[in-house]
Amino acid sequence: MPTLFIPIHMRRFTGGAERVEVEGATLRHALNQLAERHPAVMDEIVQGDRIRPGLAAVVDGEQTVEGLRAPLKPASEVHFLRPISGG
Repeated sequence: MPTLFIPIHMRRFTGGAERVEVEGATLRHALNQLAERHPAVMDEIVQGDRIRPGLAAVVDGEQTVEGLRAPLKPASEVHFLRPISGG
């Protein structure tokens, strides 16, 4: 099953879980499975029909350009990252 890695700032919505294993052939399906267990986290990841602005979805080490349509494999790892800024 794909594993969703939950960023530290979202763990309060998952009862502190750092990662959640879900079923899903696409990122959308996996997030729907996550929402069944932890509904509040969806508002932190999804806005409308897209990944929330200011958040990147990284599937198996590659930032996805397919958004919620990104295909997942049974052993996929998904990370959600905020952009890094510097000065």
